[in-house]
Amino acid sequence: MYRTPMIALYTDDLPRLTSFYEGLDFHVTSRSPSHGDPVHVELTLDRFTIGISTVTAAREDHGLDPQLGGRPVEIVLYCDDVDGEVVRLTAGGAPLLSEPHPFQGGRTRVAWVADPDGNPVHLVQVTADKHL
Repeated sequence: MYRTPMIALYTDDLPRLTSFYEGLDFHVTSRSPSHGDPVHVELTLDRFTIGISTVTAAREDHGLDPQLGGRPVEIVLYCDDVDGEVVRLTAGGAPLLSEPHPFQGGRTRVAWVADPDGNPVHLVQVTADKHL
């Protein structure tokens, strides 16, 4: 039986990417190794977990060769104020990928920024009481 799904990202700068997600209210719930410089951390918001591992650890520990080019995944976060979060995140250096705009017939307001490694972060604000 499968359990505890998460999205895993690879990075060349674990402290920078961890800090970015901590700024989005994620909290570090696990790190490896437990002492010294980590090569893997897990951050959780509500019941959603993002694992972040260094490319070096993936290569040396597991024989993987993760490529950081291309972005076949995005992180989706619901929030109360898309416009305000875009201002806050871009002021902190996050690249803007898509300006805030209405979507789904005005039921949501959405925007995209990128995390420090270029992974898209999709921000969603429910603006109507209709179920999506």
